[in-house]
Amino acid sequence: MAEVVLHAITKSFAGHKALDDVSMTVADGSFVVLLGPTGAGKTTTLRVISGLEEPDGGDVRIGGRPMRGLSPAERNVAMVFQQYSLYPHLTVRDNLAFPLRSPLLKTPPAEIERKVAAVAETLRISHKLDNKATALSGGEMQRVSIGRALVRNPEIYLMDEPLSSLDAKLRADLRVELKSIQANSGATLLYVTHDQVEAMTMATHVGVLDHGRLVQFGPPREVYEQPVSLYAAARLGQPRINIVPASLFPAPPARAAHIGLRPEHIRLGQGEESLVNRVERLGDQTRLHLSFRGQSIVVVVVEPHTALRSGDIVKIEPVAPLYFDADGARLI
Repeated sequence: MAEVVLHAITKSFAGHKALDDVSMTVADGSFVVLLGPTGAGKTTTLRVISGLEEPDGGDVRIGGRPMRGLSPAERNVAMVFQQYSLYPHLTVRDNLAFPLRSPLLKTPPAEIERKVAAVAETLRISHKLDNKATALSGGEMQRVSIGRALVRNPEIYLMDEPLSSLDAKLRADLRVELKSIQANSGATLLYVTHDQVEAMTMATHVGVLDHGRLVQFGPPREVYEQPVSLYAAARLGQPRINIVPASLFPAPPARAAHIGLRPEHIRLGQGEESLVNRVERLGDQTRLHLSFRGQSIVVVVVEPHTALRSGDIVKIEPVAPLYFDADGARLI
């Protein structure tokens, strides 16, 4: 594996700036997640690293080597896409072996067989090796797609929302497997998603992208607890952070226009009166949807067996609030 360094990367398409001065280091052996909505620049970042797109400015280094002018094949990276990208006429075995049979790699047949068997065992698809790709379920096809990258032993794995087309249970299962594989192998992995659960559970570091700019980069807990802006605060957390006018609570700091309250940072029992609009019982927790001084977006997480019901009145008080100015920048 290798460290990947992006320095001042810019990229535009038809006058639209997809990446704007992006600098970031993906440390050797790390699991970095790029997080942001559609159009934030996540996929473009992967394509620039892989060599599918040439940046307008800046440079990419993999393992200390400059990448400008090198083709994707010369960069020794492996990509996994949202769509499965399998050869339907080939068996699972041949799909997994296909990258190793490249003239560039010159992998001996015995080594191909060993690597295919090892990856199939890791992904629990050994019993499917002789099946055609068209005979697989969606989850199995995505495992094969991931396996085709894993057999390569590249310098970095680039994954573009590989789990987003799967159902919730398969996503959860593969999330655990993928993190386990990365941790056990020491692989360097850059993963793109808009799913904050994937970012929180898998990443060693999260990069938050906003319209082509990297607005925050750090461990997921750090980004969650110490966001630099309203935008970054809203990227992580389920339920989402509550954003209300600073004037709703007493004594906000100077220049504070908004207060950000994580659902677990609202204390019940004292403070200001609020109306319970709706109660969501989720088994392990209960969420209260409250109306407070005309704001109907306040969500509070409470213990699962609360007796509170719609129409009840509760008192709420902020704990460890986050303050933001009128432009959305964090006030410390």
